[in-house]
Amino acid sequence: MSAAPRDSWNERYRARLAAPSQACRVLVDNAHLLPPDGEALDLACGTGGNALFLARRGLTVCAWDLAPNAVNALRSAARLEALAIHAEACDIDTVVWSTDRFDVIVVSRYLDRALAPHLCDSLRPGGLLFYQTFTAAKLDATGPRNPAFLLGENELLALFGSLRVRYYREDNRCGDLAAGLRNEAYFVGQKPAAENTAAVEDA
Repeated sequence: MSAAPRDSWNERYRARLAAPSQACRVLVDNAHLLPPDGEALDLACGTGGNALFLARRGLTVCAWDLAPNAVNALRSAARLEALAIHAEACDIDTVVWSTDRFDVIVVSRYLDRALAPHLCDSLRPGGLLFYQTFTAAKLDATGPRNPAFLLGENELLALFGSLRVRYYREDNRCGDLAAGLRNEAYFVGQKPAAENTAAVEDA
């Protein structure tokens, strides 16, 4: 892990550690899609709002982030509630991904397009990906300025085209800009079950 990026993210989270962690909107609004148990991943977890939400609903959660202070804060919160969260400070670019491991993966406000195939492969058949992050069409300075970290129009649908769409929302700049959910795209995709995959291949 490079010291410079790690220190940068540590500094970003320093002011947030005293604030309670919140789960992302795409996860909260679509929690009815979650399985009652299983293994989940909160990728680029920060202080772990998504991880805590998932663990409170009965899932065993892995939580990965580059910033050790954020991970330590999550570990403390998990211990207080005796939640099944395994938080790890790691460089996500060096992670060795396992196939068919997770029932649920959540990614919020983080974009690395090169990870898309790994996320799909790491879902078990029937597993769910919840993804929410900023778009290039955002209306204000919220989120990244670097266009490399901003989604193009409908890009999540293209990145995760192998998944079945269970929910998608991207208001973009359509209609009344004072209303709706602006700045971000929201996606829930499901990996086809094994029998569905076989049927497609035989067709």
